Amino acid sequence: MKQNRSRIFVASFVVVLLLAIGWSITKNILRRPETEAAATLAQAGQKLLAGGKKPMPSSQNLSFENLEIITQNGSVELKIEVMKTAEEQAQGLMFRQSMQDDQGMLFDFGIERPISMWMKNTYIPLDMVFITSDGKIHRIEENTEPFSERMISSGVNVLAVLELKAGTARRLKIKAGDRLAHKVFSVK
Repeated sequence: MKQNRSRIFVASFVVVLLLAIGWSITKNILRRPETEAAATLAQAGQKLLAGGKKPMPSSQNLSFENLEIITQNGSVELKIEVMKTAEEQAQGLMFRQSMQDDQGMLFDFGIERPISMWMKNTYIPLDMVFITSDGKIHRIEENTEPFSERMISSGVNVLAVLELKAGTARRLKIKAGDRLAHKVFSVK
């Protein structure tokens, strides 16, 4: 009988300890910068949708900057919109139904961290280019599926994501390891 009480006590102690560890891990994960950033973007996106605001459906009257991509086959110039605020980033290319072949959208997150993107409310299939702070392309997710809520992750800390019309990376022979030249990126 005494032995059963000891076993019950030990089992209860282990369960309480495991619950405490699980709670602590969950609490710390929710405080991670990438989780906070994702929450901020999600809140901005929800406000945008709740307010009935829809982004411009085309690239008319938008502000573009030049961006250069240095590939193994030479240099390529694109016209890009730069999204810096959480609201701009949450809006992104949602609801737009077209984009020119030489245009893109650059999401500048301000600091390097793991980034996850999705295609919710996005009509145009895209190539997503994940870029480190020195302008080096880490990876490219080609031909993303419109309207998908699947999370597309950078896999490592990145500073920015460049969204291009699907097929652009392949057409221009843009690959991981290539570099981008723009004021957003530091030159090393």
